Amino acid sequence: MSYFRPRAEELPAEFPVFPLAGALLLPRGKLPLNIFEPRYLAMVEDALAAGRMIAMIQPDRSVPEGPNGAGLFRVGCLGRLTSFSETDDGRYLITLSGVIRFALAGELPMRRGYRRVRGDIGPFLSDLDPSPHPIGVEREALLAALRCYFARRGFEPNWEAIKSMPDDALVMTLAMVCPFETVEKQALLEAATDAERAQALLALLQMGAADPDASAARVVS
Repeated sequence: MSYFRPRAEELPAEFPVFPLAGALLLPRGKLPLNIFEPRYLAMVEDALAAGRMIAMIQPDRSVPEGPNGAGLFRVGCLGRLTSFSETDDGRYLITLSGVIRFALAGELPMRRGYRRVRGDIGPFLSDLDPSPHPIGVEREALLAALRCYFARRGFEPNWEAIKSMPDDALVMTLAMVCPFETVEKQALLEAATDAERAQALLALLQMGAADPDASAARVVS
């Protein structure tokens, strides 16, 4: 997203959210989405007309349901709609590019059926730094764990593409695309630094390689 480098004061304090379990958007990451529900079609249309900002956040089953729907985790990620196309059957195929994480500061009245929130980006201003982020994890250990993790699940990734990625892009991509549980995804999102996210990712891959049914609690608690 080298073409879009906003200052904190240029970002909205209120924005629509797409609550989706298992979907992780990280700063500088790209998340493709297939939009077909009427309320989310409306959300995309409104975002296209007003800054193109949409946030991803996961439902939290440990939080009681509220008047607007499922309880939400306290941290999400604000994204910018950077790709859009419409299918013949009326769906929208979009890509969100992650901008900055936010702390949930409160919900707003729904608009056209979709949810809106106030978000505090203050704790996450370092997400706006476009420079490379050293992660401090041994790359060969990460790739070895990934090979075992994918083999255990019968996946065959594009190893040439994986090997060509810089460390920070590799960690970000794996965190977003690997089929971790909701709480695992949330732990990766909330990691204080890229280095902490890399270490958590390595632990999750190693656990998943050893035991695909292992609980995340031992890693992320």
